[in-house]
Amino acid sequence: MPLFLRLRRRLGVRMRSALAAGVVVAVASIIAGGILLVTARGLLLDDVRSAADDRADQVAAAVTSGDAVALRFALREDSWGSLVQVTDTAGTVVARSGASSTPLSALRPAAGHDAYEKTQNFWIQATGVSTPSGERIVVVAVSLELVRYGTRAIVTALLVGLPLLAALVGVAVFFFVGRTLRPVEAMRGRAASITASNLHARLPVPLAEDEIAALARTMNTMLDRIEASASAQRRFVADASHELRSPLTTIHANADLLAGVAGLGEAPARSVRRIHQESARMSRLVDDLLLLARSDDQELAVRREDVDLDDLVYAERDRITVEHPELHIQGNVDPVRVSGDRDQLARVLRNLTDNSLRYARSTVTVSLTAGRGFAEIVVGNDGPPIAPENRERVFDRFVRLDDSRSRGSGGTGLGLAIAREITLAHGGTLEVLDLREGAAMRVRIPTFNES
Repeated sequence: MPLFLRLRRRLGVRMRSALAAGVVVAVASIIAGGILLVTARGLLLDDVRSAADDRADQVAAAVTSGDAVALRFALREDSWGSLVQVTDTAGTVVARSGASSTPLSALRPAAGHDAYEKTQNFWIQATGVSTPSGERIVVVAVSLELVRYGTRAIVTALLVGLPLLAALVGVAVFFFVGRTLRPVEAMRGRAASITASNLHARLPVPLAEDEIAALARTMNTMLDRIEASASAQRRFVADASHELRSPLTTIHANADLLAGVAGLGEAPARSVRRIHQESARMSRLVDDLLLLARSDDQELAVRREDVDLDDLVYAERDRITVEHPELHIQGNVDPVRVSGDRDQLARVLRNLTDNSLRYARSTVTVSLTAGRGFAEIVVGNDGPPIAPENRERVFDRFVRLDDSRSRGSGGTGLGLAIAREITLAHGGTLEVLDLREGAAMRVRIPTFNES
């Protein structure tokens, strides 16, 4: 991946905005500084040429008049520090403003004409004039030091000021973009905390009537629709479950009556037993749906009482021993007491062991240990392990990882979801252990009352 794309992914909006602003300011400053440098240098050179032209005209007028006093006055030192020489056509210096008698230039323009020359240190203008003594050449050399000084000053100011300006703009943009994004960060934090259990929460709307406020209102409107849809779905599940209870009870009771009738043939008796089993399964499914619906509405009540978890574990181990004598049960059981709902905790243990029994080959693990401030229950088996990508998915509703989806072996897919909801209601955690062989789930429940 190119470096630019990697940096773009790692840097946030604030830093990218600050860097972009700094780069833009730097480029604009370089362009503006270049224009300023060229313009200022041109203006300074124009001033030098104008000074040279004025001085040449003044000296030429004095030479033409033949007035020695006027010539001495014209040759005086000026503010530009220019040098002036008056030479004949052969180059002999006949008058000068400085001490040097060496000709300043080899320019020899005819009378009434000007010639120009630029050296490393001077701008030289030569003007030809006619005098009673013959033709003379007025040579004026104006120093370019002021041009070099001005150019250096501008370049130094650019080299020093440009980084400072770019850094200042970058810091200012970083700060102000951060302040602008504070409402967005508040919205993000609130959105991250919204789950199926608190769909009533809404994003904070900034006071400013800007695009961020419009986004917050739009998101809140979307949350309103999601909450209404979820509430309607939960009401439907709860209402349907309530409505199904009565006919299922009637079917189950009638199946019991039919099973007690003497003289039924083998085929009718088998059908009655199947009806009895299916009605019982449907009743359990309806009860599970009602519990999950109450959990979604935050109505999963936990009746707090002292519960001896070791009694529940021993009872579950005894059940496994009676119903599955072919399986070996292992795991230590320590005496642990917690505050919670006995029936709900027993249901957690029952759901986990039923799930474990479904995949066990020869061994089932049911253990209980006491930790620092929590009780830990581990329920596992020597069956196939749970893949890492499925260790959270198994707790979703109606999820079954086994290939067979038969009612006899596949279950309803709600047992683990219910176990996690009950565990969370008790302030605990339920997770899949990372094992190379076999599968196990661990429940941790605080041993103190958190109500």
